[in-house]
Amino acid sequence: MLDAAVPRRGRALMLQGTASDVGKSLLVAGLCRAYARRGLAVRPFKAQNMSNNAAVSADSDLPPNADGSLPRGEIGRAQALQARACGVPPSIHHNPVLLKPQFGVGSQVVLRGRALGNWPARHYHNLKPMLMPAVMDSYRRVAAEADLVIVEGAGAGTEVYLRHCDITNMRLAEDADLPVVLVTDNDRGGAIAAVVGTHVLHTPEERARIVGYVVNKFRGHFSLYEPACRVMSEHTGWPLLGVVEWFDAATRLPAEDALALERALPGGSAGVKIVVPQLGRTANFDDLDPLAAESGVALHWLRPGEALPADTDLVLLPGSKTTRADLETLHREGWATDILAHVRRGGRVVGLCAGFQMLGRVVRDPDGLEGAPGETPGLGLLDVETVITPDKRLVEVDRLDRASGCRVRGYEMHMGRTAGDGLARPWLQLDDGAGSATPEGAVSADGRVMGSYVHGLFAADAFRRHFLERIGAQRSALDYEAQVEATLNALADHVERALDLDALLALAR
Repeated sequence: MLDAAVPRRGRALMLQGTASDVGKSLLVAGLCRAYARRGLAVRPFKAQNMSNNAAVSADSDLPPNADGSLPRGEIGRAQALQARACGVPPSIHHNPVLLKPQFGVGSQVVLRGRALGNWPARHYHNLKPMLMPAVMDSYRRVAAEADLVIVEGAGAGTEVYLRHCDITNMRLAEDADLPVVLVTDNDRGGAIAAVVGTHVLHTPEERARIVGYVVNKFRGHFSLYEPACRVMSEHTGWPLLGVVEWFDAATRLPAEDALALERALPGGSAGVKIVVPQLGRTANFDDLDPLAAESGVALHWLRPGEALPADTDLVLLPGSKTTRADLETLHREGWATDILAHVRRGGRVVGLCAGFQMLGRVVRDPDGLEGAPGETPGLGLLDVETVITPDKRLVEVDRLDRASGCRVRGYEMHMGRTAGDGLARPWLQLDDGAGSATPEGAVSADGRVMGSYVHGLFAADAFRRHFLERIGAQRSALDYEAQVEATLNALADHVERALDLDALLALAR
């Protein structure tokens, strides 16, 4: 429901980038935590995000469920992290439009937590102007409960060929009357051209909205780089607001999107070796972060063209936005054959969400929801079959797992129904608090192959330790959630050292 009468309470400041992956999301998270520590009610906002790394949000514009609980929606993982930095639960209004890329069918469009359907890029551009009222309504709702809203743009703000259908950069800044801080990336080079080029491509009205620029991901001695900043300021008239050095601990926080898949996983080189095939539409890959944080785990991507290493202890199949297409990649790359041989040698395999579906006999998509209609043979390691269905299951999980004796916290976010005799051997037994337990997932008769629809399993310390010890890892004392909190505080410290927070707050309006 749209409500144009919602009053704006606080001030706002928008960060736009000169390109994708300049570090806007991380800067917003750091600023959110820094201002929240000063006692301000801070909220994040990103009108449109494109990512298959999503989070479940426990609110919706829909009526409450029969039990009184709120329906669940989904937003970008980056906005969920930013909300955490603010100390508030994630909301569908923090990221009203989420695009989830799919193979061959454009993207699934999620509006305020609910999937609208799949849209090719050309058709989505025609749809975007119709989404703007919902975007502005969500922004007003967020601003009504905040002293400060930190708004994140998407990609580059100078994609002039998209100006007619923009809903997330300068169009949003104009409609919401937002001052803009331009963020450029020193690490990739070309910052002078990026900043000056931004000035050239913007209209005079857009240039006037930019209150300054920040150089991010800086490495080296600023005394050598200062002349470059003078050139940028002289050509644009925009002041330099600060230089933020490279933040080494960024890998300890959930990544925003698939660009992170191009980088090495932060796992060590010794310990239990977990190999993750790099698939084309990997989703919710932050499931890997707690494993990568373990000193006794060596976590590695299996890149296209590579064979599964002989010393692999565990193959982990992550989530996917297009299960059949990524399953076909497993067959095409020869990884399916490698995984079957790995199991015959006594190796272990885990599948999460779509990875769980891939472990069965077949995945069917009769309605072509994720691509062309049809079916694809699975790995046949679990006696189950999956049919992709249009309804999406969005559920938060916080239960005791009777099978392990450990608390499990996570969420389900998937399309498709899985059935078969293999479900008679569930991986998890989730206590419902009323004397019974709900079976979840499946495990092979020998206990070496297991799958589940629950994302976030390994963020629960006790469950992760129990699992890793079963596959031969040394006992760990890692408190993963405490590490995330410590990293957010370190990020806030890092940002405070680089930027004048009082001056930035004065620029907000």
